[in-house]
Amino acid sequence: MEFREDILGAPYEAAELPLTPDEEGAVSATLVRRTVPGSQRAVLYLHGYTDYFFQTHLADHFTRAGFSFYALDLRKYGRSLRSHQSPNFVRDLAAYDEEIDQAVRIIREEDGHRQLLLNGHSTGGLVAALWASRRAGHGLVDGLFLNSPFLSMPAGAAVRVLGAPALDALGRLAALRKLPAPLNPHYVHSLHRDHRGSWDFDLTLKPAEGFPLYAGWLAAVQRGQRQVRRGLRVDCPVLLMASTASTVTSAWDPALLRTDAILRADDIAALAPRLGRHVTTVRIEGGMHDLVLSGDTARTQVFAELDRWLGAYVTVPVG
Repeated sequence: MEFREDILGAPYEAAELPLTPDEEGAVSATLVRRTVPGSQRAVLYLHGYTDYFFQTHLADHFTRAGFSFYALDLRKYGRSLRSHQSPNFVRDLAAYDEEIDQAVRIIREEDGHRQLLLNGHSTGGLVAALWASRRAGHGLVDGLFLNSPFLSMPAGAAVRVLGAPALDALGRLAALRKLPAPLNPHYVHSLHRDHRGSWDFDLTLKPAEGFPLYAGWLAAVQRGQRQVRRGLRVDCPVLLMASTASTVTSAWDPALLRTDAILRADDIAALAPRLGRHVTTVRIEGGMHDLVLSGDTARTQVFAELDRWLGAYVTVPVG
């Protein structure tokens, strides 16, 4: 493994993490880092669905606070997606344990950090929570920050319960079946500066229409969400943030600039107590789905609440 200059340019570096091949062939993940010399604290960021790490202002915030910053582009996403692969596809969310375990080992053992904050957004938030629960008792993570985690499908309970058996069967028998549920392009349009947003990112790595939604992947997500509803055992302090409101629309609506356009924020917040015994929930007025990409006022609140929580529960002396 060798770190080289990342696509974002200096001071970001990236290294390919080779993983166990699957039915589609060779698999790898990508670990991006921006280290703070002498720091013993680090954060590992996990992105969402049809996404990759590009939020350099998030890294700026953490490095100013003395955290070395790391981000994983998970297998078949972003920097890690290869031409022979089905984007985003896995049969089980536990498959991501392999790259998270590798990243944590590098951060703690090779780069010498003694405290680790795990930060997950959307699907990455669900993956992070499940991983932290499975690794409870091992002292690998000191805090978990979840930004609009994908803890529940944006549908009613009856739809989830009645549809789950059929989706599980389809996920087993036709895992690569493409389902007719593409990403609403208006969400990406609300973010990207070439449309109605303020941010710059690669629209080939994060396309407005999203990537295909595979039955096996969606079934895996629903299994993970059922684990959350049954209750996880995350044993470190958890900070869960979500918007105060959601907007469901197939047409452009200015509300997309100040609400969660992907998930039901109320459902996310309601499931927070199921994550562990020490959970702080914060609702962000004017927050978008990726809260750190929200407008200035909401984004300022996100970072203020994060800093308050870090100071109270995570950034204890490490000497």
